[in-house]
Amino acid sequence: MADENRQIAEELIEAVGGQENISSVAHCATRLRIMVKDREKIDQPRVEELDKVKGAFYNAGQFQVIFGTGTVNRIHEQVVALGVSESSKSEQKEETKNQGNAIQRLLRTFGDIFVPIIPVLVATGLFMGLRGLITNLMPGALPENFILYTQVLTDTAFAFLPALIAWSAFRVFGGSPVIGIVLGLMLVNPALPNAYDVGSGDADPIMFLGFIPVIGYQGSVLPAFIAGYFGAKLEKWLRQRVPEALDLILTPFLTLLIMITAALFFLGPIFSAVESGIMVGATFVLELPFGLSGLIIGGLHQVIVITGVHHIFNLFEIQLLAEDGLNPFNALITAGIAAQGGAALAVGLKTKSKKLKTLALPSSLSAFLGITEPAIFGVNLRYIKPFAMALIGGAAGGFFAALFNLQATGMAITVIPGTLLYVDSLLSVALYALTNIIAAGVAFALTWTVGFSDDMLDK
Repeated sequence: MADENRQIAEELIEAVGGQENISSVAHCATRLRIMVKDREKIDQPRVEELDKVKGAFYNAGQFQVIFGTGTVNRIHEQVVALGVSESSKSEQKEETKNQGNAIQRLLRTFGDIFVPIIPVLVATGLFMGLRGLITNLMPGALPENFILYTQVLTDTAFAFLPALIAWSAFRVFGGSPVIGIVLGLMLVNPALPNAYDVGSGDADPIMFLGFIPVIGYQGSVLPAFIAGYFGAKLEKWLRQRVPEALDLILTPFLTLLIMITAALFFLGPIFSAVESGIMVGATFVLELPFGLSGLIIGGLHQVIVITGVHHIFNLFEIQLLAEDGLNPFNALITAGIAAQGGAALAVGLKTKSKKLKTLALPSSLSAFLGITEPAIFGVNLRYIKPFAMALIGGAAGGFFAALFNLQATGMAITVIPGTLLYVDSLLSVALYALTNIIAAGVAFALTWTVGFSDDMLDK
């Protein structure tokens, strides 16, 4: 096995232009990430023909080769053993952060900020689903203390969401994360009128100077993001100018004083209004009648995934959950993901090519677990028609989910693992299962009948 992996590593290095064309190599859970000096020297078709390779593409300044979990670690070891310089993902991010146009860089930054806080929001969503299941099974039988305990589990992350976002923004933009945490906590200080109470009419904002509304920012995303960005920049600017002997005292003092003043009286009201406008537009699409939102989002989401800018949806999903703990967007994108798995499964079962079969079948399983990259780049997009059939399947599944207003209690997990976000009721679980079955089934049937044949292999 080691000799086989070493041979694959040798052929891979040669196919990307040799060691002299490789700056560094790193890996994530499924992909080998290669920083190359000259993209034109990459022989991508040759790379895709290598054993164990499930697909390859160039994105965000990296040539990314999909091997799958486990395999990628072993190939990475062999590539490094052959003398290629190793780098961490964070180091590669530093190399690529200035690549791409302004919009791509902005969306990459959104991803860098929101991805690290997603695990706690996933956990919160699971807690919400489990609480819903328990309360539905035993209505009125649960003691008040137990309900209070579940509220600690489900409400904490969103009550202090600005602190999480400000912490992550300070981390990404080069400030001190602990200052970001404190700044975020100031935005939700109990001394301020609670944003949820103001929204429900149970409390009034404090009017500063008679016209500036001052409230807490519980559940807000954009004000904390902007405060974190400017706060990190201000801290770095101050550290260059404050005498070293006073840096420990003055820099955090001035950063917090200036930023909380700006956030409460200026940045907060402005970007809270911007955030509300974005939510109105996004909610308008989600609330389109007759299942149209599902047709659009379920059908097109995976196209956006290909561009690599889908992290922008993290902001939208977080805001949806912060509002009422429910996320209708998850079911719609789940349909698109399940459909990619259905199309890849059809290719794997229909083809007589042993190599394609060993590529497509594991890729379909990966998609059913919520990771579509092997299915998209390794199979469906390579032959184009299966990808198109999967888009139709995603639209069909999304249409069904939208008709029944299916809503998750969390985010970031989809298809089979995503079932955990719908366990608040048996009806939700059943509708979620049907959404996936419809999406994958339509994609499978269309791919099997008109979307793929082995004749495509020659093309």
